[in-house]
Amino acid sequence: MLTSYVCFDLETTGLSPETDEIIEIGAVKVIEGKVVDRFSRFVKPDAPISPMVESLTGISNAMVAEAGPTDRIIYDFLQFCGEFPVIGHNLMFDYRFTWRYAKKYYMEFDRAGVDTLQIARKVLPELPSRSLENLCLHYGIVNASAHRAYHDALATAKLYQTLKHYFSGDYEELFEARPLVWKQKKVQPATKRQKEYLKELGKYHKIEIKSDLENLTRSEASRLIDKWILRYGRMEYRRR
Repeated sequence: MLTSYVCFDLETTGLSPETDEIIEIGAVKVIEGKVVDRFSRFVKPDAPISPMVESLTGISNAMVAEAGPTDRIIYDFLQFCGEFPVIGHNLMFDYRFTWRYAKKYYMEFDRAGVDTLQIARKVLPELPSRSLENLCLHYGIVNASAHRAYHDALATAKLYQTLKHYFSGDYEELFEARPLVWKQKKVQPATKRQKEYLKELGKYHKIEIKSDLENLTRSEASRLIDKWILRYGRMEYRRR
């Protein structure tokens, strides 16, 4: 069973790793059962944070405005993780996003891990909800700021230790790290129409195009178009 690991959590703009974005990464490193290090960084998304996401997470556009380069934040997080197994609540949600971002910047994030949600579903079937919030209430675990990445990661680490204390004797296999396997959906390249429209937007509004338009995915191009339209205004574009 794990005594040394990284417990992490993300805040994102939605549920899809293909179309939504990470806005915060939080993690704690546990060595032999003791928290020895922490990681907490904002990530600036391409598209503005919606009022609904801000209401849920408490993270505003102003809070992420000064976030460092995303590739550097992802690199720093992977360095923080090292070769340790990972733990999360509904782990595959966070793992898919992180795996996709790592792949985008030519890095690898292949890990073994443990999901506290899967443990709770097995050992606490009588509970009406096995959300992190309800499990923390059930065990009296204080989460100082729910729906913020670092605090949820710390609460998940405490939950893992609590579940291990009560149930590892009867369910040892649930507490062992297993390889996390996820295959990203086939990425669709940006359409010719999208690339033409981005070029026209850039020319019309005198925007310096920093993205490699030829290598954009369809979803990335769509987010970039929405971002520019919101920031600079719509323009009439006619197919020539």
